[in-house]
Amino acid sequence: MSGVSVVIRSRDEAPRLRLTLASLACQSLPPDEVVVVDDGSADATPDVLQAAARLKLIVVRHATPAGRGGAANAGAAAARGDVLLFLDGDTLAGPDLVARHAALHAAAPRRVGRGATWHVRATRWLYDPQAGTPFPDHADRLAGLPAAEIARMCVTSAQIQTDFAAAVHGRAQPGVYAGVGPRRLYELEMDALTRHPDCAVLWAAASGSNLSVARADFERAGGFHAGIDSSEHRELALRLCAQGCRMAPVPDAFSYHLLHRVGWRDPLADTGWLDVFAAAHPLPEVRLLPRFWAGLADGERVPAGERIASLPALAAAARA
Repeated sequence: MSGVSVVIRSRDEAPRLRLTLASLACQSLPPDEVVVVDDGSADATPDVLQAAARLKLIVVRHATPAGRGGAANAGAAAARGDVLLFLDGDTLAGPDLVARHAALHAAAPRRVGRGATWHVRATRWLYDPQAGTPFPDHADRLAGLPAAEIARMCVTSAQIQTDFAAAVHGRAQPGVYAGVGPRRLYELEMDALTRHPDCAVLWAAASGSNLSVARADFERAGGFHAGIDSSEHRELALRLCAQGCRMAPVPDAFSYHLLHRVGWRDPLADTGWLDVFAAAHPLPEVRLLPRFWAGLADGERVPAGERIASLPALAAAARA
C-alpha cells in the first residue's frame, strides 16, 4: 500500500478524539488510512472509534498503557502507508494537513516533515469541547458563566466540517501551548528549519505531533525509544538525521492542539526523560536543551548571559 497513514495515539481523551477524527474526515486529500492506538483508555474511546464510519480506520487497543513512544510504535507497525504522519488524539488536522505532508515526501525523499503546530484558545478548562462540559476539577471556573460565553469556548464537529477557517484557525495561535515561551519556541524552530537547513541540531525542531516520515526510514531507525516519554520525537529525529534524513518544514500543514489543564507535563520540571535521552546520546546539545527552553520561558529562569537564543546558537554552544 502506498500513500499516507495517519497514526494517532490516544488515552482517555474521547471527546477530543472525536473532533480529531472529524477533522481527518474533511481532508482535501483523504489519508489512505487512520490508525488509532487506544493506549489503555478507560473512557468512551471505543464508542468514538466505532462511530467514525467515514474513515478507513485501523484500531489497536492496549489493555495496559504502553506510553507515548510505545503507542506510536504500535500504530506504525499496524500502518501500511509509505508515509507515516503522527498526530495526537487531542489535535485537530487542518484541511490540507495530509496533502501538504504528502507533497513534501513526493518532492523530496528522506525528509522528516515538521508541520505548523498551533493551539486553539479557550479550550483548556473543557473536558468535552463540543458539549462545553468542564473537567471535574475545574467546574467552578465555568459555573455562573452565561451559556453564550461557554458556547464561544466550544469547538464542534459541525464547525470543523463547515466553518474551519473561522471556528478553528481564526481563534488559534502559534505554539502547542499558550504563552510567550511556547510561541517563541515555535517561531525559533520554524525559523531554523526554514533559514538554517544545515544547522546541526535541527532534530531538536521535531514535533510530538504533525510529524511525518517515510515508513522505511522509521523502520530503519528502529522507531521511537519506548523508554522516553517526553521529547521522544526529538530523540527519534536525532537518529533519523544521523542515518541521512533531513528535517524539513511543512509551514502550510496546520495542526491545532485543543488546550487542556489535565495531564500536562512540564519537561523542565519532570526531567526523567533527559537522563534516558542523554544516556542514549551523550552529546552536549542534548544536555543543553533544557537551558535553551528555560531561557525562553517567562521570568528569569536563566541568567541573561547564559541563555541560548536559537537553534544555531544551541549548535554553537554544543561545539564550544
